[in-house]
Order: sequence, then structure tokens, then C-alpha cells
Amino acid sequence: MSSEPNRATPLALRISAIAGLLFLHLPLALIVVYAFTTEESSYQFPPPGYTTKWFAVAWSQRPDIWPALYLSLKVAAIATVLALIFGTLAAAALSRARFFGRETISLLFILPIALPGIITGISLRSAFDIMGIDFSIWTIVLGHATFCIVVVYNNAIARFRRLSGNLIEASMDLGANGFQTFRHVVLPQIGTALLAGGMLAFALSFDEVIVTTFTSGQQSTLPIWMLSELIRPRQRPVTNVVAVFVIVVTLLPILAAYYLTREGEHTGGSSK
Repeated sequence: MSSEPNRATPLALRISAIAGLLFLHLPLALIVVYAFTTEESSYQFPPPGYTTKWFAVAWSQRPDIWPALYLSLKVAAIATVLALIFGTLAAAALSRARFFGRETISLLFILPIALPGIITGISLRSAFDIMGIDFSIWTIVLGHATFCIVVVYNNAIARFRRLSGNLIEASMDLGANGFQTFRHVVLPQIGTALLAGGMLAFALSFDEVIVTTFTSGQQSTLPIWMLSELIRPRQRPVTNVVAVFVIVVTLLPILAAYYLTREGEHTGGSSK
């Protein structure tokens, strides 16, 4: 009688996994708890009481939140559009073309997300100063686009590499032009990857702090507003309420991107 292999996870591995999850997510849970505390100026634990008044305060009595929120949404939207355009074009070119230095160029596309944000921020600020570019929403967008393009590029090139070239050749042989082939053949195959990459890019841009600090000048995005509130605290729970909002706004696109890329593992024309 053959014995079944023992597939039980070792206890030490389970404990390590649980400890890792707690280390990552317990601080987020504390932020949610302190968004409901009745204590205004400290982080007493456990909270002396719970209330929802800080949500009303953030909504109606703190007008300084809204300009920062609108700026963050605008920057994230523009950076995501730029990332979708340039990231997709770069992935299409590098996934099909064969030329000397292709891997080096691919590495240069990925490099910005591997570099520390402070290096990217200082480099961009120096470049803007040299070129005499005044700080504006566009300097923030350019800063965010450096890593947003990488996210879209990584998703798109992985899907392009699974897309069979025979589908494209068949479409062209049947009389379709380049735009028709892209619209009816390529885009349906890579659409979920682009959507996932765009959502991840939006989430990363929305909560970016370090690069924004060097490229925003006197402007304040929502994460920069939160940082200034932590340095000069005024109604601490309001900051936690805004943090909860940021968690939700960034978590939903990340979850959607995860499920979209998981469901798009098999691409038409690719080997199973």
C-alpha cells in the first residue's frame, strides 16, 4: 500500500507566515482603530472610546483636505494615461524586435522602480533646475510617470511574450491594417494586463511621497498633506481618517489588478 506524501505545512512555517502577515498588516489595523478614537491629541491604547465624528470633521470642517485630494487624483490619472501609452508602446517594441542592446534597453526601463525614490527625486529636481522648469502639476506627473511606466511595461511585456505572432500575421494576411490588427486582435489579448497595470500605476501614484516631495514645490498632494499633519499635529484622528481613505483607494485597484492578471494567464495563441 503506497503511502501518501505528507503535505501538511510545518508548524514553524505556519507561525512564520502568520507573524509576517501580522507585521505587515497590524499597523494598518491600528490606523483604522485610531480613526474612531475619542482622543484628539494622543495615541492612547486602547482608545478611551470610539466615535465616528472625525469622519464628519474631515468631510465638512477641514477644507484643506480637498485641494490636496483633487491634486492627487489629477496627478494619478494623468500619470496613469502616460504610463499606459508609453509603457504599452515600449513593451510592444521590445517584445517583438530583435536587435543588439535590447536587454540593456529593457533594463533601463525597469531601473527607475528599482532605484530608491530619493535618488529619482533628487535627479528630477536637479534636471528641472538646470532646464529652468518651474514646479507645477506637470513636474509631479513627470516624477510619477518614471515608475508608473515601469508597472505598465512589466505587465504588458509579459502578456506580449505570451501572445503568438501567428495571430498577428494571420490578421495581416486577411487584409487588416496595423490599427485594425491592434484593435481586434492584440488589444483583446492584452487588455486585462493593461487594465491591471493601469490600476497599479494609479495606486502607486496616488500614495507616492518621496518623489513628490522633490517635484511638487509648494503644492501639496494628499500624502504630502498627511505628512505635514503628522509633523504638526492638529486633530490627529482626522489624519487617520484620511489614511483609511488612502488605504481603500489604493487597495481596491491592487486587488482588481491581482485578479485580472490571474485570470489572464492563458493568452490566445500561446502554448498551454
